[in-house]
Amino acid sequence: MATASLTAETVRHVAIAGNPNSGKSTIFNALTGMRQKVGNYPGVTVEKKVGRFYGSHGEPMELLDLPGSYSLQVRSPDEAVARDVLLGRLKDTAQPDVIICVADASNLERNLYLVTQLLEMRIPVIVALNMVDVAEKNGHVIDLACLQEQLGVTIIPTVASKGHGLVELRQAVSASPLQRPDKKAPMPEIIEREARQLAEKLHLAPEIAYSEALLLLTLHDRSLIELAAHSHEIVKATVDSQKTILAAGLDPVSAPVEARYAWIQTVCDKAVSRPGHLHLSNVSDRIDTILTHRVLGWVAFLGAMVFMFFCIFTLAQVPMDWLDSTFTGLANWVGQKLPDSDLRSLVTDGVIAGVGRVVIFLPQILVLYFFLGILEDTGYMARAAFIMDRLMSRVGLHGKSFIPMLSSFACAIPGIMATRTIENRKDRFVTILVAPLMSCSARLPVYALMIAVLIPGASALGKAGIMLCMYMIGIIAAFAMAWLFKKTLLRSETPMLLLELPPYRMPSLKTIALRMWERAGIFLRRAGTVILALSILLWALVTYPKPSDPKTTPAEALSQSFAGQMGHAIEPAIAPLGFDWKIGIGLIGSFAAREVFVSTMSIVYNVETSDKDKDNTEPLRDTMSHERRSNGNPVFTPLVCIGLMVFYVLAMQCISTVAVVARETNSWRWPLFMVGYMTVLAWIGTFIVYQGGRLFGWV
Repeated sequence: MATASLTAETVRHVAIAGNPNSGKSTIFNALTGMRQKVGNYPGVTVEKKVGRFYGSHGEPMELLDLPGSYSLQVRSPDEAVARDVLLGRLKDTAQPDVIICVADASNLERNLYLVTQLLEMRIPVIVALNMVDVAEKNGHVIDLACLQEQLGVTIIPTVASKGHGLVELRQAVSASPLQRPDKKAPMPEIIEREARQLAEKLHLAPEIAYSEALLLLTLHDRSLIELAAHSHEIVKATVDSQKTILAAGLDPVSAPVEARYAWIQTVCDKAVSRPGHLHLSNVSDRIDTILTHRVLGWVAFLGAMVFMFFCIFTLAQVPMDWLDSTFTGLANWVGQKLPDSDLRSLVTDGVIAGVGRVVIFLPQILVLYFFLGILEDTGYMARAAFIMDRLMSRVGLHGKSFIPMLSSFACAIPGIMATRTIENRKDRFVTILVAPLMSCSARLPVYALMIAVLIPGASALGKAGIMLCMYMIGIIAAFAMAWLFKKTLLRSETPMLLLELPPYRMPSLKTIALRMWERAGIFLRRAGTVILALSILLWALVTYPKPSDPKTTPAEALSQSFAGQMGHAIEPAIAPLGFDWKIGIGLIGSFAAREVFVSTMSIVYNVETSDKDKDNTEPLRDTMSHERRSNGNPVFTPLVCIGLMVFYVLAMQCISTVAVVARETNSWRWPLFMVGYMTVLAWIGTFIVYQGGRLFGWV
């Protein structure tokens, strides 16, 4: 979703900051709508999300959605980027003219900590006090006028999920001139003096020098050189100031934190009244007694997964049938308009069959993203991590690692990028290595095709059950490999889980729709570029060289083609898995992207069937079901179908994921290792399925 380039002369730069789960992204999406672009900050792999919106007088604004942060004292790459943007450290990103700090009104004390640090920077701050409706339901009464007076900044009450307060927020950002904060948390005298003296040596703008100095004073010796990015003289001055503070009987790391929270407590005592006691009348608490229960929580989790897959096979069926008939009709129409030639074969059997057989699965992928969006926006993701913590701890990780793994159900790339919130480097790398084992949306077309071949008349519930089994295989494999890596390559202590359980809230359908629109655009661009290019290449490989004998059958011609030769070359390695050389062509073609397996099979069997069955709306499934080996036995037996699904659960068939892992780990050693171990794991898993099934007399 590209936006026009914005110039510093005409645009006010606005940054939106806040704690995770405060509604920051909901406000960002509500203000910018579809005028967004997503990239990465140069030099790091943290996602940069920028959007355009317009002020109350029509003036253009550039809104930068910063990663969620609890504090400017960073513990993860995401928080480091948020800090560096606010302090103007990133050369490619303008320091914001104004900061919208989103604070959860139902958990005000914790959220105001980041606000106190922003006040110290003296950059104009507008506090979007979000989820005031939740605070009111919890019995919290907030005196907005008093709170605004205490903090010395503009405060706008909002309910972002319902769009309340956004007009007022837009007006506040449009104000001119913007007022700089004139209040801040009082520091102990010795810390205040040392921070002022250190600020004078930094040669920075006055509005950020003091804040930078306070951050330096709270860093440990080992962290100074790594995080401060200052000269040796500044590091030495910082250490000297820390020693002076220690000599006065204060801890330079904890004393500023305690001072800020003491001021926050004073502010909240004046501006917020709370109920005298808390009890389980709170809806969130009552729901949590079920969803975080050690038994019922698992029942709810598995039930949600089954329901999601059931909907994937029911709700998506009508649009899938429509897309299927559309592409079939298009292929027939083109076939009638063009004379019999390689061009007609390229367009109908290569482009339309190759791309169309992948695009028809878009409705299923969108249903998947819709349900994952619901789980995330309602606050259930954190509960899933909580109930998984007991199991995750047995493999050496904690429940927080399960959130990136759960995100990988949609796509491994954002799942891997979400590991930046994991503080421990070894735990982060373990999570990265096993996240691709979670079944992503690119596997859906493969699963759906093989289930259709395996059980053509299966009910939606039966298909959902098979699909759930594939997802569970991926989860079990991920846990097993995580345990192995934690015991060998990346040995470290099992971390303790510290996880915030946000209150349950109604999901923002607009936000979910925007995510679905974004993913649909990415999928269709992929279909129109990568998959289109691969489909044309694969068509050429299965078509050429053409046999010299005109009596050569389509099967013989395919066997003699470049693709056939490649399939025959790897057939000895895949024959123990029950795969023939045609399936081998699909495995080779899908290394770039898993869903290409479907388009590859479509091209392979379209070449063989030529023009027959063109009126059948599901020729690929039917053709594969009737495919026979040279001895007359069917190729796609139940064992082969299950084995193929298991192979795609465990194999690393995605070039994009490999590239992202290389960026996240800053090395090609780990992605190559990941490709190697997952390929071996896929071969072994499929071998056990096929050969083990044969031992029991299955076919």
